[in-house]
Amino acid sequence: MKTYMAKTADVTRQWWLVDAENQVVGRLAAQLARVLMGKHRPTYTPHVDTGDFVVVINAEKVRFTGKKWETKQYERYSGYPGGRRLESAGHLLQRKPEEILRHAVRLMLPKNKLATKMLGKLKVYAGNDHPHHAQQPEVLELKS
Repeated sequence: MKTYMAKTADVTRQWWLVDAENQVVGRLAAQLARVLMGKHRPTYTPHVDTGDFVVVINAEKVRFTGKKWETKQYERYSGYPGGRRLESAGHLLQRKPEEILRHAVRLMLPKNKLATKMLGKLKVYAGNDHPHHAQQPEVLELKS
């Protein structure tokens, strides 16, 4: 038997629609990272981006377990001395609700150059509307 290795030209991408309302952030991000990497397909190849596009709506309605809205801290750094900024999850939800889910998914992707391509296929929107109706995304059923 020969081992199948996918080539970039052979990959056909599909568009999925996910409603993030009332979903736990970490559990949702793990399932989204799996689809973005292409691990849900039998043609998965580690060194080729075989994943699909994912459109996430209602990102402002995600939830954390426990007291993470107050205790979880997001860090960013400007590059200047003293430029470190910490922000709680609750404050980030008010300022940029899409970034909570995008950050969680980014940390679950591989730490290489393919990760930026995979993350580029993730489209996160705070509300119920999205501009990807022309791609006709199918609803992705998530594990509860």
